[in-house]
Amino acid sequence: MRHQSLHLLLNLRAWSWGLSLGLDRRWRGVLGLGLSLGLGLGGCAGTAKLLDFPFDTGGRSLNSPGAEIQPRLVDRYLVFVSDRRGSQDIFLFDATARQLIDLPGLNSLDTLASHPAISENGNYIVYQATRQGKSSIYLYDRQLFQVRNLTENLGVHVRHPTISANGEVIAFEAAINGAWHISLVDRSGKSLDLPTLPR
Repeated sequence: MRHQSLHLLLNLRAWSWGLSLGLDRRWRGVLGLGLSLGLGLGGCAGTAKLLDFPFDTGGRSLNSPGAEIQPRLVDRYLVFVSDRRGSQDIFLFDATARQLIDLPGLNSLDTLASHPAISENGNYIVYQATRQGKSSIYLYDRQLFQVRNLTENLGVHVRHPTISANGEVIAFEAAINGAWHISLVDRSGKSLDLPTLPR
């Protein structure tokens, strides 16, 4: 009974969200169905379980004496920020192999890294970094060990990047004319058009 009430509440909430987004009846129904299915599948999964990942005082595992912040989990990969080496760097942990993955060429002493995200296959990491007081969005290619500044020529403040599952599209916030807007670029930094919602 409790789950049925929650499903109804979610469907009503989805209906009102759909109205505020300007979605027609069909799309509001899809939004409600998605929320209900998500809740239903989550309810079948059982209770949450705390996973026991290794702690290493030398900083060679997931947890260390340093601060581990801003974790993002995609499939088997957990990308996060840590100050375990005395600077704020990006780290990648393989949850299946239960070990850190080397990221040669990604972290540098003159950069304050934050807000990492990773593609589903683990080949691309996007993150925000500040160098000499200027914040940019960077893409790290794990196959080529290369870092590319995606927002070097934008001339605006940027923050909070994320990457599509296939690693082809990067989204981030950009301060344009005094307000934060969503920008999309491909892996080369070329600007992409935002998709429009069906009406």
